[in-house]
Amino acid sequence: MKLTVIGASRGIGRKTVDYALSRGHSVRAVARGADRMETRAEGFEAMPGDATDPALLARAVAGVDAVILTLGAPRDLRVLKPTTLFSSATQALIPVMEAAGVRRLLAVTGFGAGDSEAKLSTLEKIPFKLFLGRAYADKAVQEELIRGSGLDWTIARPGILNDTVMSGRYKVLVAPETWRQGIISRADVAHFLVHAAEDASHIHQTPAIQR
Repeated sequence: MKLTVIGASRGIGRKTVDYALSRGHSVRAVARGADRMETRAEGFEAMPGDATDPALLARAVAGVDAVILTLGAPRDLRVLKPTTLFSSATQALIPVMEAAGVRRLLAVTGFGAGDSEAKLSTLEKIPFKLFLGRAYADKAVQEELIRGSGLDWTIARPGILNDTVMSGRYKVLVAPETWRQGIISRADVAHFLVHAAEDASHIHQTPAIQR
């Protein structure tokens, strides 16, 4: 497949790039620091730039089979500030994909975004609101934009992330009554995204992904 990964230089995005390449796919990596990724694999194309730039996105999605959107929240105190990154990038991306005839979109938000917030316990909601509330408020807007599009979308909601090795063993909780908070490695989220792209699975679903 030909894949575009947006938010490709770190975290889940970087794991997704590496795993997709290992499975023989071609990957366009979109990120501000894409030109510093030091990836030399065949089929890899770095596209440095702003994920909210429609002109960059138009070049990035041309001729691909699927787009994987993996923008993440900062891992420092910037996460406490208001942001519109997730919704702005999505708002720029959707019409570009529609114009290019690319229908498959896989997006990572997180457990606690959108209607999964109701599944957080009272004790979970306090630190969640304090540290991630502003980022996840924009992720909720992002999810609504994706749901309202005509694309074949999947919204993946991983739980608390860590950097343990890929196991390929995790739960994909589709039914809302099964949703819960949990822990999962960034590598296993990448595993889910690449295989869902390959299999065209979980279209129009918002699975929680947990160990």
